[in-house]
Amino acid sequence: MGNELKYKINLRSFVMIGTLFIMWILFAVLTNGKFLAPRNLSNLTRQMAIVSILGTGMVLVIITSNIDLSVGSVMGALGGMAAAIHIWDGINIYQTMIIVFASGILIGLIQGYIIAYLAVPAFIVTLGGLLFFRGLLLAITKGISIAPFVKSYVFLGQGYVPPSIGWIVAVIVCLGLIISSIHNRKSRLKYYFEVNSAKKFILKLIVMSLIILFITFVLNRYKGIPVPVLIMLILVLIFTIIAEYTTFGRSIYAMGGNKEATIYSGINVKRNLMLVFGLMGAMSAIAGMLLSARLNAGTPSAGMNMELDAIAAAVIGGTSMTGGSGKVAGAILGALFMGTIDNGMSMVNLDSYWQYMVKGIILVVAVWFDIRSNKKSK
Repeated sequence: MGNELKYKINLRSFVMIGTLFIMWILFAVLTNGKFLAPRNLSNLTRQMAIVSILGTGMVLVIITSNIDLSVGSVMGALGGMAAAIHIWDGINIYQTMIIVFASGILIGLIQGYIIAYLAVPAFIVTLGGLLFFRGLLLAITKGISIAPFVKSYVFLGQGYVPPSIGWIVAVIVCLGLIISSIHNRKSRLKYYFEVNSAKKFILKLIVMSLIILFITFVLNRYKGIPVPVLIMLILVLIFTIIAEYTTFGRSIYAMGGNKEATIYSGINVKRNLMLVFGLMGAMSAIAGMLLSARLNAGTPSAGMNMELDAIAAAVIGGTSMTGGSGKVAGAILGALFMGTIDNGMSMVNLDSYWQYMVKGIILVVAVWFDIRSNKKSK
């Protein structure tokens, strides 16, 4: 069982990274190298950062065997709220951000309460939320774009981290990766779980660190690491710690793996489920603010279909739709995959319908691969 599970995870990772590598080469050839230009890669990472943030929250939701279809609409509505209360009502930008962030948490908790305590299926609750908050966004913006924001707010969506600080961040990320990997290896050894050989373990850390440093080098060749990417990395780190190193995080995996056993073990499943949706609401608020800052406006179409990209990013990144398994960091890979499709196809001037078709096929294949792998491991 352990060997099969490890094989499944490694195979999925290799397939996804290999496919992504092939796509990058293909788009580079079709665009005469423009796809791999530092400026375009910087834009690509900036675009995928918002999807990755939503996907990070979605990973926890799906691990509990639930779904949230409202995140795109909630994100758009909260971005529109930020524009309306700051630009039209003249509220200080910092107070605006606090109000929007608190509203996101409250929205998530309300939806979570209905799902957990009133036993309404998450699909129905969040589908209703998708419609409600899409309508609320139109009501808030009155169907027009609201602009502009102050420069300090716009910096969150359009700014760059200076190269020197970018290298510091890259080194910290590498050290965090190494420390986390060593900790996980020691834990597995302590409980007699199988691990890779020391040589493979060290080689994996070296390769991953080199990839991080190379990406930093490429981004610094343009203007530096985009601020949304830095915020994304911080949030992924925080959520990884929550998911893998806290009692609350372990209970989330247990809820998705076997809900009845989790209840009998004394874990407050309803409360924890409500908190998971509260965290999703917080991530929607942050994503909404970053999107409105990048656009320098609150727009009536903001967040359209973003819930689909977030779900796809989580699933493509390795989160099982059956619940109980998945990695927060996988959302980055999934979001990068989706962003590559959008960016690359736009650069080769393919019609937008091809993007939807290809992403739909990839999502189905990813879920099929997960189901097939789960059957083999049983």
